[in-house]
Formats: sequence, structure tokens, C-alpha cells
Amino acid sequence: MPSAIPHSTLPAYEQIKSYIKKQISEGHWLPGDAVPSESALQKKFGLSRMTVNRAVKELAVEGVVTRVRGSGTVVAQLHQISSTLQVRDIREEVLERGHTPGARVLLVEKVKADKALAQIFEVRSSSTLFHSVIVHLENGIPIQLEDRYVNPQSAPHYLEQDFMVMTPTRYLIDHAPVTQASYTISAAPATRAQAQELAMGEGDACLLMTRTTISGQSVASHARLLYPGTRYRFHGLFAL
Repeated sequence: MPSAIPHSTLPAYEQIKSYIKKQISEGHWLPGDAVPSESALQKKFGLSRMTVNRAVKELAVEGVVTRVRGSGTVVAQLHQISSTLQVRDIREEVLERGHTPGARVLLVEKVKADKALAQIFEVRSSSTLFHSVIVHLENGIPIQLEDRYVNPQSAPHYLEQDFMVMTPTRYLIDHAPVTQASYTISAAPATRAQAQELAMGEGDACLLMTRTTISGQSVASHARLLYPGTRYRFHGLFAL
């Protein structure tokens, strides 16, 4: 039976693209997995071969899938993604690679600082902090789980921002410029909840960057940035 999206206002080829991206973003299809053939997609959606071909071609151009001669189409590999050790906007990194950025905002809230956070931000316990949790995507595939706390004194309008279109990093760079930053990078296994958000297996290896930024005289932000180990790497250049 055809399964095109009922009552959708999307063009037919965009329905197919949306379906494929959703399967990838929800972790049903992982990098290297085969995408259904054009014939199978044509049958599933009840659309013409030309329409299906256009959708797959556009996804290939966007870097979401890779077309392999004689082997069909597979989900694109993202294991060559890299970043320099700088405070950078991950959305801008993705755009520089010619790929499509995206985000899922899981949580935006006010919280009371516990003892550990109060020490990091150099404020009293129970002081108000802003808290956000966001999954950042590249071509529909999760590449970073960002868990961030922000000092309201440094960015009073933080909670009002649309983090679907602007990352917290970009907002803070613009409104609480970094004068100093400290970070650590370590290996960490994905918890069940983290694995679900990052479309990976529970216990799979991740890279964890913990970063604290200072703007002026105040600690502006403290973030835990978790990356799937097979999809991200850091690199830097040092000179003496």
C-alpha cells in the first residue's frame, strides 16, 4: 500500500527525503546501512520513479547518503568529522563542510545551582542558572549532545532564543564574548538515554568535552559536550 504522508503540503520528492532523514535521525539507519532501493521506495510511496530518483539524488548532493555504483545507496559515513580545539559554533562547522545542520531542543529551563554548579560559577547555592539540552545534527545524524548551564548575569535573554536556528555557542559568542576558557576531553561510555539521543549503542565510546567559559569577570557558561566516538574527532596545531 502506498504510504506517502497523508495531507502533507510537502512536494512528493520532499516527502521521500523527509522520510529517509527521519529514519537516519532516529537511529533506525546508521552510517553505512543500505537505504531501500528506488524501486522499493517507489512502491512504498506510490510515486513515479523520476520523483524517487530526484529525492535520492538531492540527498546525495546534501551528503546525507552515498550512491555506490553497483551496490545501491547507503547512509553517508560521518567518521571524518573533525574540529579544532577552539570555541566554535558547531552549526558553522557543519556548514563549512557543505552539510546540513540541524538541532533537537530537548530542554530549556531555569534551575537552582547545586553545590557543584555554585562552585563552578562562583555563586551561592540555589542561585538561578539557565539550563539547556540540545542534540546537534549533521545531515540528520546526531553528532553532539550539548548539556549547558549559563549564568543569567552574562546572558539574561538566553532562554528567549530559538535554538533550532541559532546555537547556544553562537548566541554566547555574540552576547557574552569569551575572554578565557578551560576544557578537558575524556572518553566516556554512552548511557542508555545518551545513546538513544545520539543514535548509538548503550556503552559505545564517546568523546566528552567539559568546557567552562569566562566573559569579563564572570563565569558565563559550563557545558558538557558529548560526541559519538566514531563520528567526531578533535585536532589542533601547536607551535613552540
